[in-house]
Amino acid sequence: MHASFSALGLALVLGFSTSAMAQQCGGDFGTWRDGVRAQAAADGIGERGLSALNQAQVDQKVLQRDRAQGVFNQTFAEFSGRMINDYRLKNGAANLRKYADTFARAQNEFGVPGPVIASFWALETDFGAVQGDFSTLNALATLAHDCRRPEIFRPQLISLLHLIDQGWVPAGVTGAWAGEIGQMQMLPSDYYTKGVDGDGDGKVDLKGSAPDAILTAAKNLQSLGWKPGQPWLEEVRIPDHMAWEKTGRVNKLPRSEWAAMGVTRRDGSPLETDAVQAGLVLPMGYKGPAFLAFDNYDIYLEWNQSLVYTLTAAHLAARLAGEPRFNVRNPDQGLAPEVMKQLQQKLADRGHDVGGVDGILGAGTREAVRQEQLRLGLPADGWPTPTLFSNL
Repeated sequence: MHASFSALGLALVLGFSTSAMAQQCGGDFGTWRDGVRAQAAADGIGERGLSALNQAQVDQKVLQRDRAQGVFNQTFAEFSGRMINDYRLKNGAANLRKYADTFARAQNEFGVPGPVIASFWALETDFGAVQGDFSTLNALATLAHDCRRPEIFRPQLISLLHLIDQGWVPAGVTGAWAGEIGQMQMLPSDYYTKGVDGDGDGKVDLKGSAPDAILTAAKNLQSLGWKPGQPWLEEVRIPDHMAWEKTGRVNKLPRSEWAAMGVTRRDGSPLETDAVQAGLVLPMGYKGPAFLAFDNYDIYLEWNQSLVYTLTAAHLAARLAGEPRFNVRNPDQGLAPEVMKQLQQKLADRGHDVGGVDGILGAGTREAVRQEQLRLGLPADGWPTPTLFSNL
């Protein structure tokens, strides 16, 4: 799911503090909708958009999806093995050829390589085949009225009303349950502010036009800070012994320093000894696959905050660019979800911020594991194992 929520920034632009917005939720839906209508009118939305808002209704299925998001506990090898399949590799290559001119334009104008865009296109909607069938208007109205995250979804609802008012999308536009629209699953605020007419027909159609979707995704990635001509992810081979405390996505060092520590390319040939910054990511521990993650990889995390998803997307892009499948190697056994919860509770009891006892190996849990591994004299790779669990 696309997660580049720009709602907080948009809220400030519109002059609404997040605390004020949080109060504008719940209660009678009709009364709440009248408040949104007043805000929309003040923001310049005309009668077409306001009339559409009058038809908005609460969708209980959206609330059910929001409350029942599955615990993401697959390993990188499991998830990527399922998501990077022959269909996506074959059709990704075919679409890179079919829309070669559009992808060239995306790289020339926005600096984003075609395989990077094609990987998101594949994972989000299978190249436009599965875009979602929820009413976007009802989905966003439901989530904005709900008091769990109104500061995110109310600005998205206002942006959708702008799109409807200007005729970019019909009032009955459909998409994902959380309000994303089109072949790249863009949020309405990104659609509205970054939409590109790629096919020259005078409108931006992210559902039906592949060129529009490709160029809008490129513009969005550029706006998030994509660095033209720079790498995003490189599979590497690591030595048996090194300064494990220096590993991790956020602990960036020049590529020359990684080379000095014995890190090589996948095939064992030397790394470039330059000053390009990268973090050494070990998604399944120091015995598993290893990658150098560059500044452009951080942009993936602006799109989706899951390490496993973004590593999969980045590796799929590398595959579409001609790289082989990563080497799984022989990682240590991980923890089952219930044991992970027990571990998280142990870590929380020791004062670590694990981001919630939910069984998910997120960034907070990985960092807490690293700190305990350092304390116990274990390789600090952020991968929780039965050995670490028993030592705690």
